[in-house]
Amino acid sequence: MASRDAHLARIDGGTFDVLIVGGGINGAVAAASLAGRGASVALVDRGDFGSFTSQESSNLVWGGFKYLEHYELPLVFKLCRSRNRLMKAYPDNIKEIGFLASLDETSPYPPWFAGLGAYGYWGIGQFGTKHPRILRTETIETEEPAINTSSVRGGIEYRDAYLIDNDARFVFSFIRSAIEAGASAANYVELVGAKRHGDQWKAELRDTDSGATYTTTARVIINAAGPFVDALNDGWGTTTDHRIVYSKGIHLVVPRLTTTEHHRVLAFFDDTQRLFYVIPMGRRSVIGTTDTRVEDAVTHVTDEDREFLLAQINSRLDLAEPLTTADIISERCGVRPLVVKRTAGNTDAVEWTSLSRKHAIECDRKRRVVTVFGGKLTDCLNVGEEVADVVQELGVKLEKDLHNWYGEPASATRDEFYRQARLMKLDSLRSKPDTERLTDRLWRRYGRRAFSMLEAIRDDPRMGEDIMKSADYLRVELHFQARTEMITKLEDFMRRRSKIDLVVRKDDIVTSPGLQEVAEILFGDDAERRLQEYLANRP
Repeated sequence: MASRDAHLARIDGGTFDVLIVGGGINGAVAAASLAGRGASVALVDRGDFGSFTSQESSNLVWGGFKYLEHYELPLVFKLCRSRNRLMKAYPDNIKEIGFLASLDETSPYPPWFAGLGAYGYWGIGQFGTKHPRILRTETIETEEPAINTSSVRGGIEYRDAYLIDNDARFVFSFIRSAIEAGASAANYVELVGAKRHGDQWKAELRDTDSGATYTTTARVIINAAGPFVDALNDGWGTTTDHRIVYSKGIHLVVPRLTTTEHHRVLAFFDDTQRLFYVIPMGRRSVIGTTDTRVEDAVTHVTDEDREFLLAQINSRLDLAEPLTTADIISERCGVRPLVVKRTAGNTDAVEWTSLSRKHAIECDRKRRVVTVFGGKLTDCLNVGEEVADVVQELGVKLEKDLHNWYGEPASATRDEFYRQARLMKLDSLRSKPDTERLTDRLWRRYGRRAFSMLEAIRDDPRMGEDIMKSADYLRVELHFQARTEMITKLEDFMRRRSKIDLVVRKDDIVTSPGLQEVAEILFGDDAERRLQEYLANRP
């Protein structure tokens, strides 16, 4: 993959069919879909790819079981179909997982009624997962002894899916697919302004890292700026029928809370009768999420947020010691960009938690601006296809959609990688307890690109060593990512290309003897500046 500088050189002074503003999940899938069908595409993001809303998700790929409560059956059907497609296209990255929901005396539904909903959800999802179960209290006690069942009336288990690696890395996989299909993409590049000249847009861009400025030209602009779409449209005078409102959600990452062999999500109704979850993340558990209306897209975790979630989980799990803030390893905080009609007037009158994560796509045909409102990871393939349809209606000729712009390599390629890894005894290089097999991890993260890693390890066994004691990353991965994953700042690797910042305590990261080498591999002579920049910006 070309370097960031090479992409910037192509964007500067270039002429494209489409300029995409925003490198979250919506912009990433739009770029992959369009480039995969022959369009010339440029994509920019003023931060790193997937560095705002898209890095703060629950890592779940689900059809929206809770949306049944408000009878949004078409939305649930659409999301479940997308979930099924994603599981089929990404069998090593997206896995089916059970959701065990415990229902106590204060829960809004009895177990039998929730069970009917679970079976209905299974049917709406075209039976794409294992069947649900209605659980007695005694069964919950046996299968998940960590749950406090003193007031539990029973429960259900239904099925959905989750991302094994982090959400931002999944977003980057679409950026990479777009680049492999010929797109130009650059992180840390903001749109300063854009004006329509004849049948084209002329955009002014600025590198937020170096301060350099660029210009580029495109026939169509796609506004995929997530929570910032309205402000962007206002800047160039585009009016829309929809707008965005914000809901803040947080997650707390703590040491793993369950000790059973079952790998599932635990679901509970909190004191406000909203669902929250305990989600597995390797040797960690993720508690969340909350739902708080806010007016600003930039949010932070407050003491009140922490106290609320800790109180909720402590009252619902039978822990040896209650969780405290000292147990929190890391935190995630972001806003959901929720779509409402401008004609809805004052959204204070709308039941806040009833607003779903649906998306809407609008097109200003005269000015050739496409705006993507809302959405979520589960719905990403639908967004990519719908954006391509709209762009084609605007006169950009696209090739037939062969559905090859997403998904993992063919099973035969996977089998060959596993054969080579087995012959070189790759998995014997690991001695850490309770860690994933190297073969599984390298294939899932890098696909075809993992073959070159095997060769590098054969040539130099040091490439197969862990580089940080507190994190599971090989030296060869760092060398590979330095060349191919457009890492501009150390946080890009620590938080988004990997999930080290999420699962390792800050003190363990800072004191790791491998951190300096990580910076040196990624940034060479600029390592010390990037390292100090990262340490200064750590929360």
